[in-house]
Amino acid sequence: MAQPAYLTGDAPAINAFIDRFDVFLFDCDGVLWSGDHVFEGVVQTLELLRSRGKKTIFVTNNSTKSRQEYLKKFADMGIPSDVEEIFGSAYSSAIYISRILKLAPPKNKVFVVGEVGIEKELRSEGVSFIGGTDPSFRREMTPEDWKGIADGSLLDPGVGCVLTGLDFHINYLKLSHAHQYLRRGAKFLATNVDSTFPMNHNFFPGAGSISISLTNMTGQKPVALGKPSQAMMDAIEGKFQLDRARTCMVGDRLDTDIQFGVQGKLGGTLAVLTGVSKAADWEAKDAAAVPAYYVDKLSDLLAAAK
Repeated sequence: MAQPAYLTGDAPAINAFIDRFDVFLFDCDGVLWSGDHVFEGVVQTLELLRSRGKKTIFVTNNSTKSRQEYLKKFADMGIPSDVEEIFGSAYSSAIYISRILKLAPPKNKVFVVGEVGIEKELRSEGVSFIGGTDPSFRREMTPEDWKGIADGSLLDPGVGCVLTGLDFHINYLKLSHAHQYLRRGAKFLATNVDSTFPMNHNFFPGAGSISISLTNMTGQKPVALGKPSQAMMDAIEGKFQLDRARTCMVGDRLDTDIQFGVQGKLGGTLAVLTGVSKAADWEAKDAAAVPAYYVDKLSDLLAAAK
């Protein structure tokens, strides 16, 4: 398998690389920042690309924030952006449920295992939901819960879909409800199935750590609506009318970002080494995907301006 071209320090190669593309899709965590720390030179790199007429789109699997909340985070970090440039897995999931799945009464509600970002995007698409951040689900099980969940008397008969994302308040009560809805035929969706995510120069359990427990209970795998799902790629292409051959995916993780670009048949993929995956990962025989290019950090592209 061909190995990626290393661009760091090679100004002519970086210029040629930038000239090949009209659109750059950026992962966020591990590429632009880690936690609340913006990597050095990120703002200047984005300015360089935009000054050359390149379109920048931020594609994130983080479902805990809505697009508006992400826009605020960009602003707080000093990264100029627009809400229309942001495409998150919570938004992708809401689009899929409202415009593709089209849940119909009487089974038109979604049971959410996740945070407020999912709720806001579902609300923006007019999708009814329960669960999520509702305080009544953030507690311990009671004897009444065991009985009512088992016989169905505490379940909402309108639930036709279970949507899981990263949930900072996951508990047995939520999982028990989700399990029973799935056993009763609800569709199983996930904003993404990332096993971990980078934060504060370390790694923490990702949304996949939530959905995998339900997979173990039911034997079902969810339809994932974040990277590397091509349902997300199709939605991005439809919204932005991009030319895939002139589009490059920039990410830090092989099994999400790079695989997303490779399976989507984009013109190129660029890996950065500031997040999850390292060079040894794509050199392995069982690598999830191999990028076309890589740099040590995103700001290495600034060599093109010198």
